[in-house]
Amino acid sequence: MHLSASASGRLTRNNRIKASPSDLLFNSVNVLLTMLVTVVMVYPLYFILIASFSDPYKVYNGTVTWLPQGFTLEAYVNILRYDIIWTGYRNTIFYTIFGTFYNLALTIPAAFVLSRKQLPLRTPISWFFFITMYFGGGLIPTYMLYDQLGLLNSPLAMVLGAGVSCYNLIVSRQYFSSSIPDELQDAARIDGASDILFFFRIALPLAAPIIAVMGLYYSVGHWNSYFSALIYLTNIHLFPLQLVLRNILILNQNALASMSYNDDMELMASAARQAYMANSMKYALILVASAPLLCLYPFIQKYFVKGVMIGSVKG
Repeated sequence: MHLSASASGRLTRNNRIKASPSDLLFNSVNVLLTMLVTVVMVYPLYFILIASFSDPYKVYNGTVTWLPQGFTLEAYVNILRYDIIWTGYRNTIFYTIFGTFYNLALTIPAAFVLSRKQLPLRTPISWFFFITMYFGGGLIPTYMLYDQLGLLNSPLAMVLGAGVSCYNLIVSRQYFSSSIPDELQDAARIDGASDILFFFRIALPLAAPIIAVMGLYYSVGHWNSYFSALIYLTNIHLFPLQLVLRNILILNQNALASMSYNDDMELMASAARQAYMANSMKYALILVASAPLLCLYPFIQKYFVKGVMIGSVKG
């Protein structure tokens, strides 16, 4: 016997489990808390965006809350008039691409090897990496090492160095252990595949999610790095974007401090204007530095979520 579409719909609605008052209360509170957390996390980013396009006076006085006030591009114009910014972008892109490739070339093979149970001395080798999570050589010995290797004031100082993050190595090793079993490698070995061939032809293509995750982690680290440049670089033409933007902001603040001791009213007004503009430039600088990674993330989000979650649930 066949039921009509309307009768089937009535049966479906009648057979639904009716939520209890406690379930409704829980769902309502859950939704409200989720919305509150979302607002708390999203609003600072939204405020940075509208503040960068608002009039500096109104941003400084705190009248900008939900919508831009006195729309202007002056903050971006003041930032982009520095030619060194484009040099900083070029340097940061170079450091990020080659630094990330260097990190992945060390992390992914090491994680795969450490995930194989048949590896001799697997535990001591693992502890050789893990001990770096708790002990480090320190800044001065590291600086002396860079000096002896001739890496000071060189682009290689921003690419080489800490090639492997132990945390990323652990996550990658867990991925290989849970997603690429030893039985798969045994089957490949029976077919005549060597360990190196198995890694490049089978394991590496299956590791696309974790490679995307590790690539994002490492690239964000290289993109936001400025302390290493502050320590190891003195040539302004080698500065990454973050250090260039930091110097621009400090330059504006120092100019304001030098004019604050002048009795000339015009210079004082110019100093006040520069103070307001420096405040707006901070928000514009954040967007200039963050925009490329914000544009990149949606393209790798699928792999990012998959790579983070794989291996987190055990059956």
